[in-house]
Formats: sequence, C-alpha cells, structure tokens
Amino acid sequence: MAKLYFLGGVDIKMGEDKWIDERALADAGKDPIVLVFPWTAWFTTGRKNKNRKIIRDYFKGTGAKKIIFADLTDSLKGIKKKIKSADLIYLPGGEPKLLIRRLRRRGIDLLLKKYTGIIVGNSAGAVALCKEYAVIKGQDGRLKTTLEPGLGLVDFTISVHYGSPIKWPGGNSPDKEHKRLSKKIRIYAIPERCALVYDGKDLKTIGKVYVFDKGKKIKF
Repeated sequence: MAKLYFLGGVDIKMGEDKWIDERALADAGKDPIVLVFPWTAWFTTGRKNKNRKIIRDYFKGTGAKKIIFADLTDSLKGIKKKIKSADLIYLPGGEPKLLIRRLRRRGIDLLLKKYTGIIVGNSAGAVALCKEYAVIKGQDGRLKTTLEPGLGLVDFTISVHYGSPIKWPGGNSPDKEHKRLSKKIRIYAIPERCALVYDGKDLKTIGKVYVFDKGKKIKF
C-alpha cells in the first residue's frame, strides 16, 4: 500500500504547504519523479498551461527531479506506465466529485490501490482517497452536511479546510456540524496547512488535526 498524505487544503501558488510536500518528497526517495493528475476543474482549457506551469515550478522548487502529468486523453496503458515510473503521485484540489468520477471511470482507483509509493492529496485530492468524506454545510455552497463516497483507499472519514475563516471552503458552524455528523461516524478534521499521514498501519499528523467522535471534539 502507498503512504498517504491528506492535506487539509492550501493555495499551492503561494507555496503554503511546501514544508509538508518536502517531507512527502523525502519519503519518496532521492530525486523523485512526481506524477500529477490534473483532472479537477482548476485545470480548465483556458488555464491549463498556466496552472501546469505553477505545479511544475512548485515541485521543482521542492526537490522533484521530474514532473509528469496524466492526461485525460492518455490511454490506460500510458497511465499505467506513468504510475509505474512515479515515486510520488499528486492529486490536486478542485471539485471532489469531478476528480473522483474521472479517476473511477478510467479505473485509476484500482491502480492507486495497488501503488506502493507516496500519494499526496490536497483538499479534493485528499477526500478522494477515502471511502467516505464529510462535506460541511456551506462548503462550496452546499445546503446541508453530508457524507459523500470516495475511492476507498482508506476506510476512515476526513473533512478538509477545517476552521477556515472563509465560509466557502470551511462551511457554516463547522464544530456544530462536525459534532452532529460524528454521532454516526468518526471524522478527522484537517485544517489548512496541516496534514494527516497514513502508512497503512499508523496515523500521524503534521500540524493540528482534530477528531470528532460520538458528538465530541478532541485534538488528535
């Protein structure tokens, strides 16, 4: 199984999570090759080249030897070859449902489950890795707090952008909504510029991560 980094959400253009990604790259080994799946709405046609350049420059600055991209037009054989060559796979932020749908339709979820390198998910990329993830009322304009299906690389539940001062990513009354939902399921709430790391056995944190369980909140 891969070692997974769940990032609570950052603006990669600002380099806000550089110190976290540097740790992930160090885990990936010397001169790592990074494979990016730019399959979220952030990589629309009009901004495709600009945003790819941002990603490429960012990872070069964190110590990656080479940055490659998996294109939607790639054959499954081509994507398998890219995955095999990569030391670290990066799933960026954006619209979770779009990313999950595209990965599942192409069978990439099955390939990721067999992958044994490092996978870093940022925001949408992080929640995509879970069996289920929490969406808090107000996030992306959502009208209610719900659990949504992910790809199922892990069986625990997370939420991202926890505690954000901006309601659009953070949601309305996040503590109240997390506590209510946690009466059904345990939730790891990851703030921006923080991460949860899972190696297949143990969970560790980078920065502050909170657990909501049985209607209560504790620091993990």
